[in-house]
Amino acid sequence: QVQLVESGGGLVQDGGSLRLSCATSGRTFGTYTMAWFRQAPGKEREFVAVLTIIGRITNIGNYADSVKGRFTISRDNAKNTMYLQMNNLKPEDTAVYYCAAREGAGYYTTRNQYAYWGQGTQVTVSS
Repeated sequence: QVQLVESGGGLVQDGGSLRLSCATSGRTFGTYTMAWFRQAPGKEREFVAVLTIIGRITNIGNYADSVKGRFTISRDNAKNTMYLQMNNLKPEDTAVYYCAAREGAGYYTTRNQYAYWGQGTQVTVSS
């Protein structure tokens, strides 16, 4: 069983930055594909970024077009923690952000491909 706990959300002005963290339990954190999703009020949960392992290359990231160049996903295996650095935030980034995990490598971008979820952290960007 994998447990995920997000933190780091808050209120920020347009153009500001936040760093979200996702602390995980489990001994095999380094072998999991990890991702961030978000859900705005009245909308479906959508993919934000994914970090996976291909062969011997770790930390292979992929991003939704809406956040490319502004968000960076990373992980610290020694701390069993994943991060999402969010720069140049916009009001349309306002949402509850969730971290997700699954076994196996790959650029998984849909909600039903992930077995483990955190409880979410609110990010609000004011204009």
